[in-house]
Amino acid sequence: MSANLIAASPPASALYAGTVVHARLRPTKHRLRYRIFSLLLDLDELPTLNLRLLSHNRFNLFSFHDRDHGDGSVTPLRTQIESHLRAAGYQVDGGPIRLLSMPRLFGYAFNPLSVYFCHRRDGSLMAVLHEVNNTFGERHCYLLPVEGQGGDVIRQSCPKRFYVSPFMDMAMTYHFRITPPADRVAVAIETSDADGPMLEAVFAGDRQPLTDRTLLRALIAYPLLTLKVVGGIHWEALKLWRKGMRLRPRPEPPMNPVTAIGPAANLGGAER
Repeated sequence: MSANLIAASPPASALYAGTVVHARLRPTKHRLRYRIFSLLLDLDELPTLNLRLLSHNRFNLFSFHDRDHGDGSVTPLRTQIESHLRAAGYQVDGGPIRLLSMPRLFGYAFNPLSVYFCHRRDGSLMAVLHEVNNTFGERHCYLLPVEGQGGDVIRQSCPKRFYVSPFMDMAMTYHFRITPPADRVAVAIETSDADGPMLEAVFAGDRQPLTDRTLLRALIAYPLLTLKVVGGIHWEALKLWRKGMRLRPRPEPPMNPVTAIGPAANLGGAER
């Protein structure tokens, strides 16, 4: 997207404040709920964001670093995502790519899930890339098509290929339900096995403009958020262990960093 088009339109980048809910259904019931915020960052707008509290690739109270995502290299994220799209058979035309993710806060970030909304130049959504990190420093992505116009809620499914929770088996399927970013955003993931649903995780948030004022409010409302996310993961794991859950063996991550399902019109929905 050209700089002229970005300048002529209101910024797509925004802050979404909301809650995360995890509900484990079996074999041991467990539920948690906590307040978080995420940023929606249009990758083309990053160089033009004029904010004192948020910086790109340098330290600030809030910062976004490209190396926290993708392959961790200096290759621009747009270049990386478009490469994955082309390899899976999508027709890339330079449309917006927008990333829903938590920023670094005081120089630290950990995102269990970051979501890339990949648009065509006409604004329609063609694919969603789900970037998953585990607490062992590993990362894997699931690139899934958006059929038709997607409607108000996008539904996607794919096999689990990447070890995340030490209490979950690998032979499972992810079912995504996504309300794309507008006045509100929601990302729900149901994890199921042959016996049915086992876990559901949901983030839902309301849109706020991305300004220094809203960032400052977020800093006050969610102090040390990114550290709390990692601490919370380990605390909840301890509680599950005390409830009798036991660790599953951790396999090596997939050789291919992206599990991709191409557009049905081109590849018949084939997985790569």
